[in-house]
Amino acid sequence: MYQEHRKKNFVISTDPAKLNVDAVHAYLSQESYWAQGIPKEIVARAINHSLCFGVYDGNHQIGFARVISDYATYAYLSDVYILEGYRGKGLSKWLMECIMAHLNLQKLRRFSLATKDAHGLYERFGFTAFRIRKQSWRFAIQMHTRSYDLT
Repeated sequence: MYQEHRKKNFVISTDPAKLNVDAVHAYLSQESYWAQGIPKEIVARAINHSLCFGVYDGNHQIGFARVISDYATYAYLSDVYILEGYRGKGLSKWLMECIMAHLNLQKLRRFSLATKDAHGLYERFGFTAFRIRKQSWRFAIQMHTRSYDLT
């Protein structure tokens, strides 16, 4: 069952049929710092094997995030973006709220991500930073740890 959240004109949906793979590929390959030049086939395969969240203004896709997870102990958040013209409207915070509330992502032991520039956003959701210096560009890995609660 797919989840859908609405706020004014905006929709966040986990329905993969709504995703515009061309739009996601265009952003990742041309505008992101982390996936410059990534082939469309790789983006499509990554989407097919992830829990994806599309952000829409009507039918126009304006944002995206995907989670790679075993849904039991670990999840990795990746490829999070909101198009520049839509930033400053609280959409990234709302996207994170929807991700963190998703039923399949509850009671995980660890949730991580990598970011170069959005530390403040992720800290609001319990992620904390540590640095890795062996990469060509510096970034922080954000970790969120939860204890097992099987109730």
